[in-house]
Amino acid sequence: IQGLGGGLLPATGQALLARVAGPGRTGKVISIVAVVPLLSPVFGPLAGGSVLAVAPWPWLFLVNLPIGAAAVLLARRYVPVVPPAPQRTAFDLRGALLLSPGLAVLVYGLTEVAHDRAVPATIGIVAGVVMLAAFTVHGLRTRSTPLVDPRLFARPPFGAAALALVVLGASVFGTTFLLPLYFQSGRGMSAWEAGLLLAPQGLGAAAGSVLVNRTISKVAPRTLVVTGIVLIVAGTAPFTLLGHGVPDAVVVAALVVRGFGMSMVGAPVMNIVYSRIEPDQLPRAAGALNLLNTVGGSVGTAAVAVILENRLAATGADVPAAFGDTFWWVLGFCLFAAAAATRLPRTQPRKG
Repeated sequence: IQGLGGGLLPATGQALLARVAGPGRTGKVISIVAVVPLLSPVFGPLAGGSVLAVAPWPWLFLVNLPIGAAAVLLARRYVPVVPPAPQRTAFDLRGALLLSPGLAVLVYGLTEVAHDRAVPATIGIVAGVVMLAAFTVHGLRTRSTPLVDPRLFARPPFGAAALALVVLGASVFGTTFLLPLYFQSGRGMSAWEAGLLLAPQGLGAAAGSVLVNRTISKVAPRTLVVTGIVLIVAGTAPFTLLGHGVPDAVVVAALVVRGFGMSMVGAPVMNIVYSRIEPDQLPRAAGALNLLNTVGGSVGTAAVAVILENRLAATGADVPAAFGDTFWWVLGFCLFAAAAATRLPRTQPRKG
């Protein structure tokens, strides 16, 4: 149930913002809103550590009740009413039954690899890949509107933007998964201390969002995205040396640089797509981009968990070295995203 609600909000919200803002202002609006998902994974552990310091674990969920109630009231008061598309389409039930379970089974299979359970891991990965392949075939052949249209990925710049967001999601969420584990298992920190050490990444993201908001309509989108990924690479590189001892000051500086770079990727990529797509296609494009970013985060986290498990088994008691080796893969994700970003357009989005 939480996943259903969480999956609806980003795509619906971004499509609504793009419709209301129009092509000429989409970049500035998205650049403001895009900082929220960058800050959430950073300040979430800090907030969680604060709650656990004074209350038992069920309060991690109970605090969502008043927050959710306040969000409902604010949404009813401030979210504008936008008329639906003139042409209604039937819900793609077959696509939903293939896509969501296929992703879940694939992530489950990758998780079982980390636990060294060969049979369920093989079944999960094979079944997940088969279901996703069947979903792609269904999306290409169906005469109705598919849940996610595979043809979108053949339309520039959607394909390159989607690939950049997938790999970026793997890098961002993979790092957010690895660092708290390293701080607590490799350095013996508490949940509060680990969350506090992650906070500089959120500060860097907030500062970067200010720069993006001021330059997104003046600088070529590809320039912003590639620069952001280069900063993420620079901020990730020190973590590959954890086995050699990295001072806290270097960790903090690297996280600030990573956060700054992260804020320069998501908003420009979404602006590129939303400014170049027909208004009636915005909801589906927004849904596809958010789905891919989430998939990248989920699959990326599962993948680095498998890699970390293998490196821990190989290095034995040298926990920092295992984490450092795993971060080489995260660095590889970043470089792959940089290659995808070079396919983005150089020109400004059209005004309107």
